[in-house]
Formats: sequence, structure tokens, C-alpha cells
Amino acid sequence: MVREYRITLLPGDGIGPEIMAVTVQVLKAIAPTHDLQFHFSEVPIGGAAIDATGNPLPPETLDDCRQSDAVLLAAIGGYKWDNSPRSQRPETGLLGLRSGLELFANLRPATILPQLIDASSLKREVVEGVDIMVVRELTGGVYFGQPKGIFETETGEKRGVNTMAYSEGEIDRIAKVGFEIACKRGKKLCSVDKANVLDVSQLWRDRVVQISAEYSDVELSHLYVDNAAMQLVRAPKQFDTILTGNLFGDILSDAAAMLTGSIGMLPSASLGADKPGVFEPVHGSAPDIAGQDKANPLAQVLSAAMMLRYGLDEPEAATQIEKAVMAVLDQGYRTGDIMSPNMKAVGCQGMGEVLLKALG
Repeated sequence: MVREYRITLLPGDGIGPEIMAVTVQVLKAIAPTHDLQFHFSEVPIGGAAIDATGNPLPPETLDDCRQSDAVLLAAIGGYKWDNSPRSQRPETGLLGLRSGLELFANLRPATILPQLIDASSLKREVVEGVDIMVVRELTGGVYFGQPKGIFETETGEKRGVNTMAYSEGEIDRIAKVGFEIACKRGKKLCSVDKANVLDVSQLWRDRVVQISAEYSDVELSHLYVDNAAMQLVRAPKQFDTILTGNLFGDILSDAAAMLTGSIGMLPSASLGADKPGVFEPVHGSAPDIAGQDKANPLAQVLSAAMMLRYGLDEPEAATQIEKAVMAVLDQGYRTGDIMSPNMKAVGCQGMGEVLLKALG
């Protein structure tokens, strides 16, 4: 029986439309093999939406996303809108999308591809074989806690305040995502906090331990965030799945990403409880190379694989795409951002063409 999925496409700005076009071709190519049928709808977000409607997240765009099974986002932003009022910036549309879909869990993989291992700034023996997933809580913690702001004290001195706060419910739901992801990977979960100093982290640790009783087959460990940062650089292969809060996850996911040497190959996912997830590459919109057929579409393609694996529960289709990416890298094809001596230079469209050949 054919399984049908409605996918909202958000090409966005800069190189977004180019890399999205390649990714849609890939999804169409693998669909018959796995008895899948995709119904795509394309709507604007970010700068493209501002230019078209004056709103970085038009209501019609959010409605379309809510009605879909998954959302595939390319990239937003660009120099054109950098000096616009906050309400008229592309990033405001992205934040509105996350809020509107109630996306509380961010998944950031950091996998060392053997073909690109020398791009890492760390020694080969340190990073070879690294395969980490950072699960970051996305809608709570110090970024959203109240009170916050800059206040004037009785002496007239200004004082900045941000509140790090998590409820049991917020911790429990992200912890369950972390354990579920660990179950699909190496069954090892490291929860990162600062429980030796912060009361909110002590509650975090207590709740994660409590939730772990539901996942007896997952090995749970704990690290303080400062030690976790050190261990990521010292011995990253000890990690499989990392679970952490918003602030710590923001920092650690970028640190883990740079183990790979480039963010140009990295996908990500943002998930909610019962609404569609958003799947997007980590890199930006690269407006300086937009429209020049220089973009690397592989992070977008791998984001589609994440969509299949974590959003639609189609792991076989995801694996086929991931193997195709590995195959074209094995064959020596490279876009400019990952080019090295004696490799075969291709543009965005060219990389799409060799991917389709690898898919058979």
C-alpha cells in the first residue's frame, strides 16, 4: 500500500531555492522504491515572504505548515534585510514558525564523514568515527524565562536580568525525546546540566533520572556542562546522544558541529508533540553565492533524510538517501565548500545529478 505524505516546502532566501530543488528531485526519485507518495506545497518565509507580503511569516504559510505531515525548510535571511526593524526581519519568521508549531526539541547531528575527515581541526584519531546527536530543549530555559529585561535599580544603575527556569513537564517531554532518539541510535544518553550550582539543573537531573525508569535499555550518564564541553574536544567518541537544555544545547551543538570541520554538511530537525516537525540544514542562506550554482545541497538532502527517519518514520528511505550521499563523496564529487585536491568539482545542479545516479 502506498503511504502518502503532505510536505510543506519553505525554500526561503539566498541559496534556499537551489538546494530545495535538488532535494525535491531526490525525494521524488526514492518514493516509488519505498511505496511513498509525496504531495508538495511551496510557500514563502523569511525575506522572500517580506518582499511578497510584508510579513516574514504570512498566516497562510503557517496554516500550510500546520496541515502538513512535515516541513522542509532551506534557508532564510540576507544582507538586504539586516537593517530592517525586528518585526520585518527574516529571523522573526523562523521564530514564529517554531512557536506556531510548538517545536520544543531540536536535533543536531554531528557525524564525521570519512571522506571529509581531514576538514576537522582536530586530529584524525580523535574525530574518526564520531557520530553524535545533540537533543536540545528549544522553547524554555534562560531564553524564555521570566522575569527578564534591563531594569534600573534604586541607585540608578542598570541591571540586566534573565531567568533560567524549567517546569517538570518541560523537562519530562524533552527527556522522553532524548531517550527515544537514543533508542534509535546507540542506546547511550548523556544528560548535560549544571546541577552542582543551579537549582533548575538539579530538577532537570532528578526528572531525567525519573524518566529513565521507562527506558531500561538505555544507558544514562550525566555531565556538568563545562566538563561536557571539554570532553567534546578531548574524546568526542564517548558520546552517542546528548540531552540538554536550551542555553547549554545552543553552545554544545555548535561545538559538536565544528568537530566535522564544516557546518555545510549538517542537517537538523525541530520537533513538537503532535504537530509537524521542521527539517533544515544548519548553514545559512549564503546570499553571496545565490543563483550561481555554487551551493552545496547535501545538508538539505540530509535534512530530508532526517525528515523521513524522525518525522515520518520511514527509516529505509532515509538510509537510501544517506547511502547515496556517501556514494557520491566516495566517487570524489565535491562542491566548492568541501573541495580538496584531486576531487571532481561540481555545482549544485551537478551534485543533484550524481545523487540521482547513485540512487539508481
